[in-house]
Amino acid sequence: MTILFTGYFTVLGLIFGSFFNVAGLRIPKKQSIVSPGSSCPVCRHKLRWFELIPFFSYLIQKGVCRSCGTRISPIYPVMELITGISFGYAFYTIGFSPELAVAVVFISLLVIISVSDMAYMLIPDKILLFFAVILVPLRLLVPLDPWWDALAGAVAGFGLLFLIAVLSKGGMGGGDIKLYGVIGLVLGVKLTLLSFFFATLIGTVAGLFMIYFKKKSRKEPVPFGPSIAAGSLIVYFFGEKLLEWYWSYFIM
Repeated sequence: MTILFTGYFTVLGLIFGSFFNVAGLRIPKKQSIVSPGSSCPVCRHKLRWFELIPFFSYLIQKGVCRSCGTRISPIYPVMELITGISFGYAFYTIGFSPELAVAVVFISLLVIISVSDMAYMLIPDKILLFFAVILVPLRLLVPLDPWWDALAGAVAGFGLLFLIAVLSKGGMGGGDIKLYGVIGLVLGVKLTLLSFFFATLIGTVAGLFMIYFKKKSRKEPVPFGPSIAAGSLIVYFFGEKLLEWYWSYFIM
């Protein structure tokens, strides 16, 4: 039964991942996420239902528009797949418990802001506020231990990045700062700090990778949102085990 529901949540994640792509691309441009329907950004060909099957349509069409042959960005299937796997793994590890609602909402936030930041180098306040309004009562209903750790995490996440922005004189975006306030609410203090460590590590590797392959120059800014999302997801699912391993291995 667990495998069945894991598969169900994975498919659900693929479907929602497709919608999150739309939300991440349209909300920053203040466009409706409902209409008009999806179309090719080059030839404006309106996509039919069989061209909108999450992840699989990309594979069937070999990554190009059926109408004009323009290459489709791999961001679409990648984010759909990440959402599907994350939803499925959330159910597999958490099961039918109140924390599952927190996990699904948290994953949704991270996917949408990743798409937005990769496309426009922007994490809109509207997205953060929408998810904060949902996550605050959820964290009160499904509290961390101790209960005040969520509030302390929000303060720590916001404060840490704000301090970095001040010391680096603008080296950290305002969207990243506010995002970490929301992340801290979900993770609590110690996992928030750990997630920042992973986000920085992932961001550094990604930046060097893009510079090496000449996709970015050393002076061009690199979106930090996707690295924050990756680090936060890793820590949400594996943070406690990573800390236990660290203390048992390095602290005698």
